[in-house]
Amino acid sequence: MSYILSIESATHMASVVLSKDGQVLRMMENSHDKSHAEWLSVFVEQLLLSEGISTQQLSAVAVSEGPGSYTGLRIGVSLAKGLCYGLDIPLIAIPTLKAMAFGAAEAHPGFDWYVPMIDARRMEVYAAGYNAQLEVLLPVSAHIIDPSSFAEVLENKQVLFFGTGALKCRDFLTHKHAHFIDEQFVSAQHMAQLVHQNYQERQFVDTAYFEPFYLKEFVALKSAKSYF
Repeated sequence: MSYILSIESATHMASVVLSKDGQVLRMMENSHDKSHAEWLSVFVEQLLLSEGISTQQLSAVAVSEGPGSYTGLRIGVSLAKGLCYGLDIPLIAIPTLKAMAFGAAEAHPGFDWYVPMIDARRMEVYAAGYNAQLEVLLPVSAHIIDPSSFAEVLENKQVLFFGTGALKCRDFLTHKHAHFIDEQFVSAQHMAQLVHQNYQERQFVDTAYFEPFYLKEFVALKSAKSYF
């Protein structure tokens, strides 16, 4: 029997799930991306308290590894690593886009390709392609979307696009085989079964050296205002 906390903070949605042997017991989430640091640790405490589980009963902690928001990923990974250090339990990392694809494939079966997209501003998205078995058809990469994007795939495959970056691509990806849904599937609840599988197979990451998968380097923008 394994109790595992899963933390998702790659986008504006932050969520924490407590699962038992891959089954979600309870989830808490918050959609205000400026308060991830404030709420995530509170969520963890409240989840455990509500289920009567102590931190000493946890078998592992899992975290959504990215790509996504630089700040959001840092907050989630820092919390996960702190828990693992303090409790001396393993850390599990789940690719953010893979967990999104898992949720979409369960809710919307029958597509050849599942393409989760995370908004990377302007017309750029972080995206990957999976089949229903979560086999990688297109590795995670940054895409600038235009009318030619995914053209070759769409000729012969039914493709489901979804996520925080998908809706802004709807006007460009107009092929009859391109399908869009409003659900974003960026949630820790879609990590639970993947996390359980990794736990059983002892697929852990090095807590000391693990870093989020940012995909692109963080760029600090300099304010145009002059204060002196």
